[in-house]
Amino acid sequence: MTMSGLGNFLAAGAEAGRGGGHSAVGAILDAVRQHLGMEIAFASRYVGDEREFTHLSADIPLPSAPGDREPVDQSYCWHILNGRLPELIHDAADFPFAQTLPISAALPVGAHISVPLRLADGSVYGSFCCLSRSPDRSLTERDLATVRAFADLAAAQIALGEDEARRRAAIVARTRTAITGGEPTIHLQPIHRLDAGATVGAEALARFPDWRDRPPNLWFEEAFDVGLGVALELAAAERALAALPFVPKGQYLSVNVSPATLLSGQLEALVKSHRRDRLVIEITEHARVADHDALRRALAPLRDHARIAIDDVGAGYAGLQTIIAFAPDILKLDMSLTRGIDGDPAKRALAVALVRFASEIGSTIVAEGIEREAERDVLLGLGVAYGQGWAFSKAMPVVSAQQRMLGLDLTRAQDVADPAAPPEALLKRAGRC
Repeated sequence: MTMSGLGNFLAAGAEAGRGGGHSAVGAILDAVRQHLGMEIAFASRYVGDEREFTHLSADIPLPSAPGDREPVDQSYCWHILNGRLPELIHDAADFPFAQTLPISAALPVGAHISVPLRLADGSVYGSFCCLSRSPDRSLTERDLATVRAFADLAAAQIALGEDEARRRAAIVARTRTAITGGEPTIHLQPIHRLDAGATVGAEALARFPDWRDRPPNLWFEEAFDVGLGVALELAAAERALAALPFVPKGQYLSVNVSPATLLSGQLEALVKSHRRDRLVIEITEHARVADHDALRRALAPLRDHARIAIDDVGAGYAGLQTIIAFAPDILKLDMSLTRGIDGDPAKRALAVALVRFASEIGSTIVAEGIEREAERDVLLGLGVAYGQGWAFSKAMPVVSAQQRMLGLDLTRAQDVADPAAPPEALLKRAGRC
């Protein structure tokens, strides 16, 4: 096989691997097996005194599958590694010791080539093997060198997989520790009337211990990557709801959740004791919603206990189809639309259209990311009644937010903003809970 042919195999294997099918190592095994005209190729790893098959390629039915294990001393590869058999075997019948191994008669084994899989540090991970049931005396040292080259490619891919497995294991451990340890903590960013500046509610934003250096959105993205995203969002939602008693009477708390968490059916138990006028469920869309009907059904039992808001309107995936499907009570204008709106006619035109649209469907507009009075003035003039951002107040610990919402802390947000804190745009993107 040519190197371009190998490239095609690897590309195909990588593409399939992204869909949960064949892997790059599998593609390498396919390539070497077809190049040598052999029936079986496999990669394995040594785990204590056992050999575990990790990848298999064959054009005949096999009794083994990835994950199967057997004692190392029953395998050719182990004895080859320890010098009892040669790496290149034209015919297993030529070696009396080979005939003592159960597989020799069971398969039977004819031609056999095996080389160790070595990681970058030189340690032996396992073996890389090709074999057929028939002898093949045409195999040469050049074929053995080819197998070694393919094995090096496979070892590199395996090392990447091992690194990825360690990365994912670290994320799982970190996420589970955060959940059991009471993380994330919650900060509240008050939501204000644009005309008088009075607060009407607050958005709950997740904060992890490293939030100044590592945006909270990375926690959620990584958690979803390892299957713990819903668990982390539910933990954050539970922490956020615990802050609701600190929100003054007549004002509301907005809690962010993703469509995946809504579809899990687990949110209803957390919100069923709350009232619509006190709670808003804010749907954060960071991926396209595939099934609007399913999500609409998931929202139905929540509407007795909370109003529904759509986040990031005017950006991302919060398109008109989503808005129509969810019939939200609140539309939250994305900061990419509000930022600099005083100097951008196109943004103003889009905001006007969204204000008119919200009025027609009975929704309220809340503008996010307002940092300057000029932005507030323009939005107010366009008919936007509510907003949040550092022009009013930053996200702050729950008790501090309560004081602000009660009017007990009249210090302007820019006077108390922490100069070491990340910019609001970063925190807003990162602060879902």
